[in-house]
Amino acid sequence: MSMLNASGPAGEIGETVATVTEYEAAQKLVSQLIAGEIPARAIAIVGVGVQTVERVTGRLGYANAARSGAVNGLLIGLFLSAIFVLGNPAVPMQAFIGILFVGVAIGMILSLITYSIVRRRRDYASVMQLRADHYEVTVLPASVGKARQVLGRSVTPIPRPAPGTAAEPPQYGERIEEPPRYGERVIPERPPMPPAARMPAEETAAPAAPPQEATPEAAPEARGAEEAAPDAPAGPADGEKPADGENAAGDGSSR
Repeated sequence: MSMLNASGPAGEIGETVATVTEYEAAQKLVSQLIAGEIPARAIAIVGVGVQTVERVTGRLGYANAARSGAVNGLLIGLFLSAIFVLGNPAVPMQAFIGILFVGVAIGMILSLITYSIVRRRRDYASVMQLRADHYEVTVLPASVGKARQVLGRSVTPIPRPAPGTAAEPPQYGERIEEPPRYGERVIPERPPMPPAARMPAEETAAPAAPPQEATPEAAPEARGAEEAAPDAPAGPADGEKPADGENAAGDGSSR
């Protein structure tokens, strides 16, 4: 029976009951949950932020390829020699040593052929590894309460985006932002004005009141007094006597 068949619906991994940074710690938590009678099929280990790491172990070359091939060939020769010895105990020692050399030669030749094919793509040896930022131990909803009691902790699960809520990429031919049309004036956005600095007390003081000007009503009276002044007859100066004609005219008018 395949181990990929889960008891829950496809894609359901349950709720997070614990979060750890090491995979070994997650394995210990799973063993603890199973010991607490939690169904094994209800438990899952989810790696969040999985990354592929390729570690370079060394540089490849014909010498390294021949060396590794000789080691593998020696193992092959020992295996074949053991078969001959078990089948015929009377096999001489020269045959045993010859089989070892044949195995070493076969291993070296196969390794050199493999390297000549692989070196066209890369000339180094590496090991591929998977690494995650952290691991979450999840349990199906039917056993979440019991699992938290077994672990003796209450872990707030890290929210995951619901399926279908992620932002969809724009479809082919869809314009994300419409540019301004031809002839349309684009008004650039002005940056916000900085707050006005506080003015000194001397500058903020109220200015002195300006001198008062004459009102329009008083101006005509003063102007009329100035115009009437020249019409008045000028009196005789002090120490001068009026002429006789002027005295006679004055007497006649008084009569």
